[in-house]
Amino acid sequence: MSELIRCTNVCKDYHRGAQSVRVLDNVDFSVEDGAFVALMGPSGSGETTLLNLIGGLDAPTSGEIEVDGLRLDSAGAKSLALWRARSVGFVFQFYNLLPVLNAQRNVELPLLLTRLSRSERRENADLALNIVGLGDRGGHRPGQLSGGQQQRVAIARALVSDPCLLVCDEPTGDLDRTTADEILALLQTLHRELGKTIVMVTHDPKAAHHAEYTLHMDKGKLVAKPGSARPGA
Repeated sequence: MSELIRCTNVCKDYHRGAQSVRVLDNVDFSVEDGAFVALMGPSGSGETTLLNLIGGLDAPTSGEIEVDGLRLDSAGAKSLALWRARSVGFVFQFYNLLPVLNAQRNVELPLLLTRLSRSERRENADLALNIVGLGDRGGHRPGQLSGGQQQRVAIARALVSDPCLLVCDEPTGDLDRTTADEILALLQTLHRELGKTIVMVTHDPKAAHHAEYTLHMDKGKLVAKPGSARPGA
């Protein structure tokens, strides 16, 4: 299989006044197309920062990042925006749905950056809601949905442009165990049946078990732990 993601000697520094804090320290990281990877580590280890970099939401201080054929570290803002709209779906812990819009309109939002007609956008949003099992909830606003249903809407929004990569930051962190397992089973289905590449940050070992393999981070570095290597690597 080909690599979808490759990070080479990636560093990320943040500045607090005159002080510089290194959050990622020469990280080499790669993910094959179609893989489901969990990233784990103590709070503050840099997992979310790495997720933001491979999703094109932030830029590295140094190093190279290539995802789906684009060098993110050297791409311009316009190229990055178009690439994100086409290639990446984002799933966050707290859903980030607009409360004044119904589920169908929330899912449709990423398509406003495309040239699709209004009817085509609605058709794609309805299809994405059906994939996550909420085809009958398109007219409901977030406040009328449970936490698990809201996260399914958020996943449908991430899927609506048919991206090759889903980046998920603690997607079950705000859910009870039963609902969390349902969301994780949905992610497994998207990976196995639709071939989506998924990189998921989690602090929950049970959530990590739903991935194909787990990589561990500590103090800005990838570290080797039992079970952390990809099978066959």
